[in-house]
Amino acid sequence: MPISIGIAIFLTQLAPGWMRGPIGTAVELLAAVPSIIYGMWGLFVFAPLVARFVQTPLNGVVEGIPIVGTLFYSRVPSGTGIFTAGVILALMIIPFIASIARDMLNQIPPVLRESAYGIGCTTWEVVRHVLLPQAGVSIIGAIMLGLGRALGETMAVTFVVGNANRLSTSIFDPGSTIASRIANEFNEAADLQLSALIALGCILFLVTFTVLIAARLLIARVQRGK
Repeated sequence: MPISIGIAIFLTQLAPGWMRGPIGTAVELLAAVPSIIYGMWGLFVFAPLVARFVQTPLNGVVEGIPIVGTLFYSRVPSGTGIFTAGVILALMIIPFIASIARDMLNQIPPVLRESAYGIGCTTWEVVRHVLLPQAGVSIIGAIMLGLGRALGETMAVTFVVGNANRLSTSIFDPGSTIASRIANEFNEAADLQLSALIALGCILFLVTFTVLIAARLLIARVQRGK
């Protein structure tokens, strides 16, 4: 998440005026790209790069090493797996969070920044003591929205996670998520399998609801601390 907040701060505080418009528009466009496009890009472009430049060289280094070899060794370096799905999700939510955070930072009255500069504050001090405290609650809300989008993501993850029905000890091996499992099996499910998939959906709902409650509590704590 620091990357998203850093992008938002750069666009509102550090970037020259001629740069803010094009980069801000690009960030908003990336945030609006459908998730299935990220999934297709991950499957046809990113996964082969991971297999060639990450998994294959890494296998030769970590093979046989205790614990590290278990976590980072890929039995079949195809590029698809838990690591690839995580990177794709990160690339999806970074512009989403950055776009919301930038809008929140832009809502801060300019007089606060000008006053801080007027008493001799540096740019970092303005960001640390003026911008972030004023927009802290909104930034937390943006982060939680991005996390909620990542938790419920289906198509992008289904393309690149590998969809294996097992718990893997390596982050580079194929796996599955609740959403991808429901998407793959719900159309052909019947009887007990259908009930199991519905139960998985309920679990996903409870996880998302728990994250929402945690976000509310965190926001309330920040507001009490002001």
